[in-house]
Amino acid sequence: MNNLKGFLQLIWSAIKGQEHDYTTLGIRTSIVLLAVPMILEMLMESLFAVVDIFFVGRLGPLALATVGLTETVLMVIYSVGMGVSIAATALVARRFGEKNYREAANVTYQLLVTGTVLALLMGILATWFAADVLTLMGADTLLLETGLRYAQIIFAGNLVIILLFLINGIFRGAGQPHLAMRALWLANGANIVLDPLLIFGIGSFEGWGLEGAAWATTVGRSVGVLYQLYHLLNGKHLLKLGRENLIISLAMIRRILAVSSGGMGQYLIDSASWIFLTRIIAEFGSSALAGYTIAFRLIVFALLPAWGLSSAAATLVGQNLGAHKVKRAELAVWLTARYNVLFMAAVTLLFLLFGEHLAAFFAQDSAVIAVASEALKIITLGYVFFGLGMVMVQAFNGAGDTRTPSLINMVVLWLIEIPLAYLLARTFGFGTTGIFVAIALCHSFHALVSWWLFRRGTWKAVKV
Repeated sequence: MNNLKGFLQLIWSAIKGQEHDYTTLGIRTSIVLLAVPMILEMLMESLFAVVDIFFVGRLGPLALATVGLTETVLMVIYSVGMGVSIAATALVARRFGEKNYREAANVTYQLLVTGTVLALLMGILATWFAADVLTLMGADTLLLETGLRYAQIIFAGNLVIILLFLINGIFRGAGQPHLAMRALWLANGANIVLDPLLIFGIGSFEGWGLEGAAWATTVGRSVGVLYQLYHLLNGKHLLKLGRENLIISLAMIRRILAVSSGGMGQYLIDSASWIFLTRIIAEFGSSALAGYTIAFRLIVFALLPAWGLSSAAATLVGQNLGAHKVKRAELAVWLTARYNVLFMAAVTLLFLLFGEHLAAFFAQDSAVIAVASEALKIITLGYVFFGLGMVMVQAFNGAGDTRTPSLINMVVLWLIEIPLAYLLARTFGFGTTGIFVAIALCHSFHALVSWWLFRRGTWKAVKV
């Protein structure tokens, strides 16, 4: 009873938030204090997607397909945001491990400059060529008429997407995951309120339909970014961004790009593989694409909490390497992996038992429900391996070794998964079932390769 009470108090402490020295605090305690707000942060991120798909699903399969195609392209933008976020966590965590807080603030400003420039460049290009991109992804004339404006609004608002990822990466590296969590809470709360209002309207306001979902998402994320900037500038934390830090350093930016390029690469490769898979699925009709979109959102909803737990390993690895405590960093990874595997096993059981009911909650069309249900039941068979692999990848990233996960992604996802999915779906005639089998097999293999390379220990010598 006392152990349970102590654990609950620890969870509450993690939610309230307090700065700690994660190079001296007990490892299990550190994992809980870091992982709980990170899990809640990722739950809020995934809830963003689920809320959108819940309301958009009421507009019909065509609206769902539009969101699916746009989301797939948006994953490229997410990749850049996640890549810079990885660099942020690794660089800031290493400086915090060294207790060099002024340098951590200097790095933070260079990260903000780098992320803003990249976001503006991508936003302009994606918005300008939105119709061409959607057409390339398989959108027909009717889908373009329905969803082009939605895509343009989402692409144009990518600056807040990048900053939200980036600054949360900074907070995680500084051991302040509670601030990242609260930013997502605010962003998601605004999105939940705005979604039904802007999509369906209220009173004399008729709503904007699918465009309303895009505006709700963009405004919601903007609220989260404003909260983040407030805490970076208020001077109440160890990480303080002041006037003395507002000097652009090209050498620092080059270092950021060097670390983040590997992070961008691993997510771009991962995103591109999903784009190819979505393109294959689109050939089986809008019902298959809509079902896949629902399943993908639900899978992300389950994976992001696990990714949040894995992110605790990144912070612990970065800070402890900065403090020259290599064995402590490695132990933190193995403990986090154990917890993540147990969590993913529970999620697997949930989807196997209730996959069809969950799919039916988001769609009324029987064909859409059938595809979504099958995807959930097949892909989640590899979830236990996913849980292990996610921690290994985050450990590499926390150490600043972003190239190793990129190489693994390229070999497993591009050279194996995409050809296998096409062969099973088209050549051997298994349809969407073949694609789901390829995903489960290849992501499990990805996890085993990551585990083997982590055990080799080359990540311990990486300098950032």
